[in-house]
Amino acid sequence: MRWWDIEPVLELERELFPRDAWTPALFWSELARARGPYATRRYLVAESPGADGDGGGGRLVGYGGLAAAGGTGDIQTIATARDRWGTGLGGRLLTALLGAATEFECEEVLLEVRVDNPRARRLYERFGFETVGLRRGYYQPGNVDALVMRRRMDPAPPDPGPDPATEPQGSPQGTVPHG
Repeated sequence: MRWWDIEPVLELERELFPRDAWTPALFWSELARARGPYATRRYLVAESPGADGDGGGGRLVGYGGLAAAGGTGDIQTIATARDRWGTGLGGRLLTALLGAATEFECEEVLLEVRVDNPRARRLYERFGFETVGLRRGYYQPGNVDALVMRRRMDPAPPDPGPDPATEPQGSPQGTVPHG
């Protein structure tokens, strides 16, 4: 993710999370820690292919971010446009974030997920995340609880492949992730 991605990310963020969307300042703060020799963050975006088919200049259809410190990664955010649900894009973004956790030499990765988001919970479980706790009222202002999930890191993140229960048959819609 680069600074020019913030506005389209915010548009998708507000569409998907209208009550608890991140602010521009939060994204700017995270990006400030994503570059340079002391970077502790990795933020990615996925775009649909542009008119020239190379992936550039297309519509932003997903994003995700990871923070790393002291051998622990934390998935800060991950989201895909509604019209990309079920295409495998969330799994590709999560795979890239787990790859970043490996680069940061994380021994484990944590995340919070809304208790009322079974689609996301199934994705994380497919990738080996297990529920380790509950944070009451974590998502504000809606006062929605969050499950805390953890995945111990292997040398390389697994590729769980498509889940026949949630993935459509055939090839997924084209997207190009970049950070």
